[in-house]
Amino acid sequence: MINSGDTAFILVSAALVLLMTPGLALFYAGMVRGKNVLGTIMQSFIMISIITFEWIYIGYTMSFGPDVGGLIGNLSMFGLKGVGAEPSDTYATTIPHMLFMIYQCMFAVITPALITGAFAERMRFGPFIIFSLTWSILVYNPVCHWIWGGGWLGAKGVLDFAGGLVVHLTSGAAAVAAVMILGPRKGLGHDKFMPHSLPMTLLGAGILWFGWFGFNGGSALAADGIAVTAFTATHIAGMTGMAMWVGLEWLTYKQPTTLGAASGAIAGLATVTPAAGFIGPSAAVIIGLLAGCCCFFAVTIKNKSGFDDSLDVIGIHGLGGVIGTICLGIFASKAINPAGNDGLLAGNAAFLGTQIFGVVVVGVYAFVVSFALLKILDLTCGGLRLAEEDEVVGLDQAAHSETAYNR
Repeated sequence: MINSGDTAFILVSAALVLLMTPGLALFYAGMVRGKNVLGTIMQSFIMISIITFEWIYIGYTMSFGPDVGGLIGNLSMFGLKGVGAEPSDTYATTIPHMLFMIYQCMFAVITPALITGAFAERMRFGPFIIFSLTWSILVYNPVCHWIWGGGWLGAKGVLDFAGGLVVHLTSGAAAVAAVMILGPRKGLGHDKFMPHSLPMTLLGAGILWFGWFGFNGGSALAADGIAVTAFTATHIAGMTGMAMWVGLEWLTYKQPTTLGAASGAIAGLATVTPAAGFIGPSAAVIIGLLAGCCCFFAVTIKNKSGFDDSLDVIGIHGLGGVIGTICLGIFASKAINPAGNDGLLAGNAAFLGTQIFGVVVVGVYAFVVSFALLKILDLTCGGLRLAEEDEVVGLDQAAHSETAYNR
């Protein structure tokens, strides 16, 4: 039977997750140069439209439809056929099926938007739309089904509470492929690529943090103790990730930065995502500290390497998804969440191996398919990358005939 409290909670959580996409747009847009602000925002914002269309007709049924060989859902719910106000017997028995669908839609929307930070300031808008739509069909939907929709990885015992694998690792692996194929921005290494508005980035980070309570807390699919556990772990990891990143900046460069604070918070939030509903507060502290430390050094190494992951999708989201998924294999406790599993510290080393297996499978699959898709589009759509003169002018004028700041 439908529970009104659970229904109200997931309605609010779905709205919070939707808010994360505009938050991400602001977070990314503040870090690019002024001539690319609107183009960067548009790449995230348009996903609300493109992916929702895809989700209605094939995305939801591919992800959560009746299983076909452990690999994909069938098309029996094409166009949301049979998805109504009654509860789902399979996924959420106390809320309307349509509410579960729209909540999951918000996850599908933000995932390809995350990838855009890797190729910020240099991809053409048309090929970007084709890539995002096709990527969602070929990567997001299958991986979502494998883990959350009754597919083979879930059957093997791989756990992902709110998207460390499904959201963060898939987008991080796609980001690696995108940077390899598009190459660095024009002028990297001798021009300065300074964030044009750090207040905008901090505002975006705050909105993301706020939305993450719906992202992780709502993944309990009920207003219960597990939701409280996930909510608490989310905040703890975000604040410890920020503290660790800022502390390392202070030690390394003698000056803590606002960009470091925002980056550390997002690293902690992303890293705790797969584990949030399965761990206690102390484990969340450790995960946040690991996230702040590991992601800080990953970004530092990237900045010296010439590998132009423009806005650190790989070093924060990709690496965060990996660390969080492995930490789940270490810290998980059935005493906290009986629907989960015991991890290494509770005497179950096999579960850690299962989580590592999930990381390898999802990472390799997402990278290979993303690389192939981007390569095909690069060869058939007149190239993925902006023309050199358009890159100099900037996305705002070249792609949208607009300017963010009129003087």
